[in-house]
Amino acid sequence: MINTVALVAALTATGASPVDQLDSWVDQRWASAALVRVEDDTGTRAHAAGEARVDGHFRVGSVTKTFVATVVLQLVDEGRVRLDDPIARYVDGVPRGGEITVRQVLSHSSGLYDYAHGEGWSTNRWRGAERFRHHEPRQLLDEAFRHPSHFDPGTSWRYSNTNYVVAGALVERVTGRPYGAEVTDRIVKPLGLRHTSVPGDRPGLPRPHARGYTEVDGRLVDATLMNPSLDWAAGEMISTAGDLNRFLDALLGGRLTSPSALAAMRTTTPTGSIFAYGLGLQRYDLPCGRSVWGHGGELIGYLTYAVRSDDGRRATLSYNPLPGEVPAEAVIGLFGDVFCPA
Repeated sequence: MINTVALVAALTATGASPVDQLDSWVDQRWASAALVRVEDDTGTRAHAAGEARVDGHFRVGSVTKTFVATVVLQLVDEGRVRLDDPIARYVDGVPRGGEITVRQVLSHSSGLYDYAHGEGWSTNRWRGAERFRHHEPRQLLDEAFRHPSHFDPGTSWRYSNTNYVVAGALVERVTGRPYGAEVTDRIVKPLGLRHTSVPGDRPGLPRPHARGYTEVDGRLVDATLMNPSLDWAAGEMISTAGDLNRFLDALLGGRLTSPSALAAMRTTTPTGSIFAYGLGLQRYDLPCGRSVWGHGGELIGYLTYAVRSDDGRRATLSYNPLPGEVPAEAVIGLFGDVFCPA
C-alpha cells in the first residue's frame, strides 16, 4: 500500500522548480496527472499538471493510517485506551492478542501477517470486476489470521495493513461507533476538512479528480472506480492536498492530541528502510539535516505523500502513475527542492 521510494530527501537539488518537474513527468508520460501543494508562513504554492487540478480529490491510501492512529491516541488521552494494554482487551480473535500491545499494532511491530499480500486481497493490483466487491473488516482479519505471524510481538518490524484493520476495530469496540464516524467527528469536522471523506462502499471520487490508470495485458485501463472497503481503516480515505496539509499541521502542531500522545506518535522504530516508523507516522531524515513527518499512501492508480517539517512547512504530492512510472530520483529531487533548497 505504500510506495517507499519517495521522501528519503534529496541527495542533491535538481535546480528545477516543482512546477517544471511535474510538467516534465506528464510530458514524459511517467504520470497522467500530478499535483503538489506547499505551505508555510510565507504562503501557499500549488501546481497541477496533466489531468490534475490543484483542488482535485484523490485516494490517499495509507495516509488513512495517520488519521486512525490519531483517533486511537485521542482515546488514550481520554483514558479509554492504554498503549501498553494487550490488544485482546479491545479486539477479539487476534492471534497472540494477549501478548501484542496496542502500541505494537500502531507501530507495525506486532508481527501480524499482512492480509494484502494474498492474491486478490490488494487494492494496488487490478482485480477486474472483483474491484467492486464489498468486504467486511472481519473478512480481512480472517484472511490475515489464517497465516502465521511473521515474528514474535515486539521483536522486529514489518509493515502490515492488518494492524490498522485491527486499530479500526479497536476504535469501534471502544466507542461503539463506526471508525469513520469517529475520524469525521474528531478530526474532519473540527478542522474544516471539507474535501476529506471515508467512502465506505462508494466506488467514485468527488469532483474534480484525476483518473487513475493501470496496465492490464499490455493495455492501459481506467482504474478510477473501485470499492475501497478492501482497505477499510488501513487505506480507504479520499482527500485533497489542502486538507492533508491542514491535517498534518494540526496534528504535528499539537492541536489534536496531548503533548505526551504526540510524543508517543513520534517515538520511532527502525525499519531498515528509508524511514523510521512511529505510531501512524513516518519520519524521513534529510541529508540537509532536517526531518519531515507524515505518511505515504498508494492505491491502484494513485500515489500520495503528505509530510511536514517541524518549522511548519508542509507539502502534499499526489500523482497518477503510468506504466513508465516516475523514477525514484525524480520524486526525491522534488521533495529535496521543497525542504532542502540550495
